[in-house]
Formats: sequence, structure tokens, C-alpha cells
Amino acid sequence: NGTTGVLALHGDNGYPYAVPVNYLFRDGKILFHGALAGHKFDAMKRDDRVSFCVIGKDEIVPEKVTDYFRSVIVFGRVRTIDDPAEKREATLALGCRFSTEEEVMKGFELAFPHVAMFEITIEHMTGKEAIELAKQRG
Repeated sequence: NGTTGVLALHGDNGYPYAVPVNYLFRDGKILFHGALAGHKFDAMKRDDRVSFCVIGKDEIVPEKVTDYFRSVIVFGRVRTIDDPAEKREATLALGCRFSTEEEVMKGFELAFPHVAMFEITIEHMTGKEAIELAKQRG
């Protein structure tokens, strides 16, 4: 239910590459957009294995010297959505998550050809939260 996650890729020269992206979690998959070229695009083409982390809660509690945190990390495979109809639907869905359909459509036709859409298929997911939050949930 967050808005931004950190996408981790196999970067150049053996360095990890982690980049924040806006996303949509839908039907057990993660959708995000990007440019048609660049470091992120090249890294995903080179190796489709990725991880993706979202921090759902991060509340420092000074009087208890702790952090009430909740996070999730997924591991999976990323693909570029190449089918034009599927790409269009995914782009609109992601855009409408952050704005109204009316606003999304204003520049959509001009921007659409210059946007790449990606989908992560989750192979493994793990979460972690502060014990205090787990107790609140019962």
C-alpha cells in the first residue's frame, strides 16, 4: 500500500544498483514505469532477476529508543511489457493510482510512446515488522 519502492538490480562492474520507483501492486505483481533507455533499462535487460523493497511504516519512538517499522522485500523476475494494449492498460492503471483519469489522459498520447512499462513476477516475498506492531495486530 506504499507509493514508492526501491528496485534493486545487478548494475555495472559488479555493483548493485538500487533506484526508487513509483509502483502499483496488482494481481500479485508489481508494475512500474521508466525510460526506454538508460542505466535501469540496461541492467534489467542484462539480468531479469530483481528485488524490490517497500517500507510501509517507519516511526521512530524516542521514549522507547526504537523504531516501529514494517517492510516487505520481494525477489522475482522483471519483464518489459511489449504488447501495446497491455502496455497501455498498465500505464493508465499506474497513472490513475496517483492522479485522476482526466489528468492522466491530458498528455497521455504524447508521452505514451516514450514510456517503458515493466512488470515484476514475484518468486519469493518476505516481510518484517516491529514486535509492537505484530502485537497490535493480534
